[in-house]
Amino acid sequence: MTATNKKTIEDIQVGGKRVLVRCDFNVPLKDGVITNDKRIVAALPTIRYLIKQGARVILCSHLGRPGGEVNPAFSLAPVAARLSQLLGQEVAFASDVIGPDAKAKAAALQDGQVLLIENVRFHKEETKNEPGFAGELASLAEIFVNDAFGTAHRAHASTTGVADYLPAVCGYLIQKEIGFMGGALENPKRPFVAILGGAKVSDKIGVITNLLTKVDTLIIGGGMAYTFFKAQGFSIGGSLCEDDKVEDAGKMMKEAEAKGVRFLLPVDNRIGDKFDAGCNDQVVDSNDIPDGWMGMDIGPKSEELFASALKGAETVIWNGPMGVFEMDKFAGGTCAIAKAVADSGAVSIIGGGDSVAAVTKLGFSDKMSHISTGGGASLEFLEGLELPGIACLQEK
Repeated sequence: MTATNKKTIEDIQVGGKRVLVRCDFNVPLKDGVITNDKRIVAALPTIRYLIKQGARVILCSHLGRPGGEVNPAFSLAPVAARLSQLLGQEVAFASDVIGPDAKAKAAALQDGQVLLIENVRFHKEETKNEPGFAGELASLAEIFVNDAFGTAHRAHASTTGVADYLPAVCGYLIQKEIGFMGGALENPKRPFVAILGGAKVSDKIGVITNLLTKVDTLIIGGGMAYTFFKAQGFSIGGSLCEDDKVEDAGKMMKEAEAKGVRFLLPVDNRIGDKFDAGCNDQVVDSNDIPDGWMGMDIGPKSEELFASALKGAETVIWNGPMGVFEMDKFAGGTCAIAKAVADSGAVSIIGGGDSVAAVTKLGFSDKMSHISTGGGASLEFLEGLELPGIACLQEK
């Protein structure tokens, strides 16, 4: 999938047209109050552009997993209220998705007005991508804009189904995602360094295999490193290990060598005697983890090794923490990498999920070139898979 050849909202006439925009308003709620509105804020550039062009804007999204049934706990009503504040104009709210309220309010929209319809996942037909439901949703509008990168890897009615009925283009958020990530994968400035962490090798095999054909250096940390240690015959104590992936890990190291990719694993580890914030901890070399102890973070020598590999890098992609960063005692490795990426001066792309949480928690967000809004979608993109929610958009 070439990333840069999809039509955007700027390539299509939107003035006076009803435009259905799929956003990612899957925000955390506590007692009906939004606790973090970052995803709403991320959608504003697209919405503001459409308002300015005089489009009649109909927003849709999912929130949580209501399981295809109406559940007031997952209503998007609080999002409409927050959007009204952020945009400085009233955002109307429809209490249904394809029912009489949504249809009447969509039909009544004037140029520059905005409507948010209720949670699309209140209908089980949404996740099943049923054509009848997609067609009803599409009938509200004349143009479809997908701006929800976080769900672009799902072929649902509101992400791909409606594109069968309407001209489909991307909004600014998806354009930015595929611009940064696609640019890095297709034509990176070199040296290109990828850092992968997180718990499981199985989640990242496709990503590693794809990146080995593209990067100059691949750094592995987090829980998945111990499967690679086992492949080298190291004793790993009680560390996390996927025994059925040890052989794959060995093959990937050989493949890196054959391709001339520098493949870096931790040389030392901070280990604990149990999986607990209050455990005893010590630092040991990677080939020397005693029985009854488990690896919880990369050690200081590894922090230095990885940081030096990032010096002079021109493109960096990072997905997954270096250790159990939610425990302060084992957050050092992730913190060191965040700092090294921030200091590298490279085009830095943080790929979704826990790495975003880590970078945000540590206060390095503004130092990164791009922070992806999609966890699973970023991984599938890095794996080189075609994302249905992007594949369905019109080519330029």
